Amino acid sequence: MYLGAHAEADPDRLAMVMQDGPSITYGQLEEASNRFAHGLASLGIEAGDVVAVMLENSIEWGVAWWGTVRSGMYLTPINWHLVPEEVEYILANSEAKVLVTGGKTVEAAARAVRHLPRITVIEVGAGPSAAPGVVDFEGFVSEQPSTRIAKELAGAPMFYSSGTTGRPKGIKAKLPSEHPSTVAGVPYLMVTNFGMREGDHYLNPAPLYHGAPATFSFGAHTIGATSVIMRKFDSEQALRLLQDESITISQWVPTMFQRMLRLPDEVRHGYDLSAHRVAVHAAAPCPPAVKAAMIDWWGPILLEYYGSSECGATVITSEEWLKRPGSVGRPWNAGTKMAVLDVETREPVGPGEEGLVYFEPLGTHHIEYLKDPEKTASIHHAGMVTAGDIGYVDDEGYLYLTDRLSNMIISGGVNIYPQEIEFCLGEHPSVADVAVFGVPNEEFGEEVKAVVEVVAGTRVDSDLLATLASYCRAHLAGFKVPRSIEVTDALPRDENGKLYKRRLRDPYWENRSSQVI
Repeated sequence: MYLGAHAEADPDRLAMVMQDGPSITYGQLEEASNRFAHGLASLGIEAGDVVAVMLENSIEWGVAWWGTVRSGMYLTPINWHLVPEEVEYILANSEAKVLVTGGKTVEAAARAVRHLPRITVIEVGAGPSAAPGVVDFEGFVSEQPSTRIAKELAGAPMFYSSGTTGRPKGIKAKLPSEHPSTVAGVPYLMVTNFGMREGDHYLNPAPLYHGAPATFSFGAHTIGATSVIMRKFDSEQALRLLQDESITISQWVPTMFQRMLRLPDEVRHGYDLSAHRVAVHAAAPCPPAVKAAMIDWWGPILLEYYGSSECGATVITSEEWLKRPGSVGRPWNAGTKMAVLDVETREPVGPGEEGLVYFEPLGTHHIEYLKDPEKTASIHHAGMVTAGDIGYVDDEGYLYLTDRLSNMIISGGVNIYPQEIEFCLGEHPSVADVAVFGVPNEEFGEEVKAVVEVVAGTRVDSDLLATLASYCRAHLAGFKVPRSIEVTDALPRDENGKLYKRRLRDPYWENRSSQVI
């Protein structure tokens, strides 16, 4: 089933509930998204075109999503924290025909489209006094018929990579040219791998411009579930929503776990979470100590998956993880091919040996980086695709991730993976967050550097730095111990926990002819 079928069967069921209101029913979302689809057609936007959305979490996000993907178009979410130049790059690179904006995103949007006159800007809340050339979202929707467009086709999101290692890349899949009701991918996976059911209440605490939060929040509407959307993550508010909205299934990133675990015991245990059946997490490696603490608190309801917009994925239950700490599981479809290949030769390696992790592409469609054939070719090999992650597989086929290839430090010819060092430092009681990366070293090419964010109230002095270095020496091989440790007020993470290491690393490599990464 898809949105329209559920709207016909139960129009009064809540489709989206925003933290502290408002909400929209299946019937209302069906009508509003139909109107949005008609509006796009009235602008001459056609199947295969791109509609960009730069909005804070909102009901309008759902209207734009469903109006676009039922029209055979690509929907490109844009992180509203980007500066106008970055937004302009994505709009130009994607050749977007429409930009939906509103609220605090309006100013950046206006500056981003100054040199892109072909883009129609649709602004939420613009009203009758909309700026010249700007279309009022509410009027745009209300003026159109609520019936379905004549030819519905399945569209798809085209997410841009976060740009943690350079310019963001559009991750484009071929559209299926089928009716939306026949495309089973996302809902099938949500049911078979994550246990989402019709009538579930799903909590999304993350920004909808990210891949998993958007696809889960709106994919829930193909199943008949209610998506409860936080406007912005807050540790205690998340617990309140788990209780007050009788949340049955939720999705998180490790930094959210860390923040909730820091709440006082009386707060953490002051909410009734008995309805909570499944807690999905992904997006970044979860430190084993953090995951163990969450299972101890919430019970064995954590379900971790590893995947990307480019390729397939794995999944692991709490019970499996407790037997194999650190693993991200086995392929979530039994028939999906996964392989670990040598970084240099692309030949298969044996169990326990590290290499690049490859999967068959999700579905049957070719994945490409938009307008970058060289980068596209680099991720494909023998019918498989890699997201650039390094890992190994054990004798039972369980995958363990070591790090990303782009994060690897090469010091004196030795490969060093920052993730292991980050996990080590992250377990020290004085460390709240940590990033490890390579900086120039005249003799060895690179050396290991750590930047840490300390727990509030921690005294920062030479004794602390010496203690952290000693802690590393006690738990890591000598060549992995950071040569320098620096304290910062806050690491550059986005709302979904994505760490922008290049903002820390790049200044060290300025004015150099080469960089080993």
